[in-house]
This record gives sequence, structure tokens and C-alpha cells, in this order.
Amino acid sequence: MNALGIVIVGLSITSSWGNGHATTYRGLVRALEARGHRVMFLERDVPWYRDNRDLPAPPYGQTALYASIEELREGFADTIRDADLVIVGSYVPDGVAVSEWVLAQARGLVAFYDIDTPITLAALERNEAQYIAKPLIPRFDLYLSFTGGPTLARLERQFGARRARPLYCSVDTAHYFPEDQPTRWDLGYLGTYAADRQPVLERLLCDPAAAWPAGRFVVAGPAYPASIAWPTNVERIDHLPPSEHRGFYNRQRFTLNVTRADMTACGYAPSVRLFEAAACAAPIVSDWWPGLDELLRPGEEIVIARDGYDVQELLRTWDEGRRRRMGERARARILAQHTAEHRAAELEAYVAECGRPRRAAAG
Repeated sequence: MNALGIVIVGLSITSSWGNGHATTYRGLVRALEARGHRVMFLERDVPWYRDNRDLPAPPYGQTALYASIEELREGFADTIRDADLVIVGSYVPDGVAVSEWVLAQARGLVAFYDIDTPITLAALERNEAQYIAKPLIPRFDLYLSFTGGPTLARLERQFGARRARPLYCSVDTAHYFPEDQPTRWDLGYLGTYAADRQPVLERLLCDPAAAWPAGRFVVAGPAYPASIAWPTNVERIDHLPPSEHRGFYNRQRFTLNVTRADMTACGYAPSVRLFEAAACAAPIVSDWWPGLDELLRPGEEIVIARDGYDVQELLRTWDEGRRRRMGERARARILAQHTAEHRAAELEAYVAECGRPRRAAAG
């Protein structure tokens, strides 16, 4: 494919604090640039990311901050107009107004990249969506979704999306790989607090920790309420920047994947943490959701846990050889199908499928 000029208006690429968007965008932008495309990322400058920037100047593509939608319009109209592809991401502040403006300005293709599809659809059903509106969906050339499976057909049938295509999260293999480090924890979890995810986390990590006082456990991530009573053998890390994720995974015997309720209901919604942990050959324990077995084979590449007893059994009975073999098989599967390079190639294929855009830019 000829080199494209791509503009992404996304939640954040400079800060991973409290969000999973940044690591996804970083890998995708790096891979697109490596394939010869020119990428600019536009990010709203907000206090909570400004105070927690772990990559203030990404070394790939161009990154620009804007303070308001007025500044976006005044400073980047030509950039949007001249791009071959503009991608607006979910959770962008003033997302509806941003999308309206982009669709009016752009001469090239315009896509919406939904990194939160099940949450988006639930909000649309309640007429409470803040960053996308139902009338906008049919106007995008592409609706790129973190969620695959039946949700794609629903986006087209119920919401009028022209082309709903999966663009799962991925892993940047330059940053995630096995390392020989001393084991610090028997089981760990990395993720921002979510009320609907907490009961599963307590069942699959806290209950086994309470039942096995000699075990070592860890939960890393921000926004957990101070009222949570963690077992004494559960270590808490408030925020772990991406630069420390690889070491975190490599110091665990097993790592836990827990899915939000809306994601579980829709299925086919893998977390970026799933791919990152697998790339580090960290054996993964997960709750179940439809489509998981199409990504990793249960029993061979991932362990599905129904309750704390399942977790206790593997922590106490699996020998080192069995544990390592599962991690290595998962790593091989992810490297073959779910790297940032795979996502960049998929995006190219979707752009080629669209052909020429159907709009003329505003004067």
C-alpha cells in the first residue's frame, strides 16, 4: 500500500494513567510508521494526564496537544483536511463535537476507533453516551472495534455502521518479552479499579490469598477505594507505568485476567493486558467470556478459572515445567496473530476495502 497520511484524535498516547488506550495507540502508531505511513496523534491536554505522563514525547509519529475543541479547530483544520485517514477514538473529550467537525472537514476516510465497544453500546442504549452519538455512526467510513464476534453485525444492523471491523488491542513485542527474573508473587493482577470487575477479582485473587496465607499476591492499578479490605498477603501498587509492566509479569508465577461485565456479555473483547502477559510468557488465569477460546486454547495456552478453588489448585499443584510450557505456547500464539504489526496490516486492509471516501470537505 502507498504511504498514507494518518491523523488519530485519541484519548491519550502520552499517559497510560488509568487507561488502556495509550499502550494500544503507542504500538499501533509505531507499527504504522515502520510500514512507511505518516502519523500524527492529537491529544486533549487534561490535568490528570498532564500530571502523569510516562511518555511525554513519543519517539514515533508526531504528537500534538490541544487545550480545547476551539484550539483543535483553529490549529489543525488543514491537518484533518489533508489526511488520507482520520481516526477519532472513544472517550475523546467532547467526542461528539470533535467527530462532527472531523466529518465536515476531512477529504479522506474517517473512522471511529472504539476501544470500549461494549461500554459504548450500553451507553447508547441508555441514551447516555458522551463521546459518540447514534446519528454519527452511519457517517463513518469505518467503525473499528476492540470487540469482534456478533457485536460487529449488531453495529451494522442496529446502528447503521457502514463497515464494522475488528481491530483488537495488540502487543508491542519490542517491549514485552520473557526475562529471567526472580519470582516475587504467586499470582498478580494489573488493572484500574472497576466496580463491576471487583467481585471477580475478589473471588479469583482475594479468596485464594485468604485461604493460602503463605502465598504471595499483588494487585497493581489506580483508583481502588481505600475501603477495600485486602488480605494481608496481597501487595498493592497504586500505579505501574508501562515501562515496568514487563518486569511485573516476569516476576509472577501466574497472572490473572479479569473482564468487565459489559465485555463479558458481548464476548470477543480481549484486554491488552492479556496480550502483554502472554508475550512475556506469563501463564494466564482468566475468567470466561465467549470468544476467548478463539484467541487462546483453554488448558493449553490459558487456564479458565470458575472460582477461587480452581485458582488455589493450580497455584499449589502445577509444577514448574507445566507452568512454563503453557506460558511459552501462549507467547507463540500471540506473536503469530496479535502484535502491533498485525493490527497495522489489518488497518491497511480495511482502508483498501473502503476505496475512495464519500464526502467532500467543507470549504
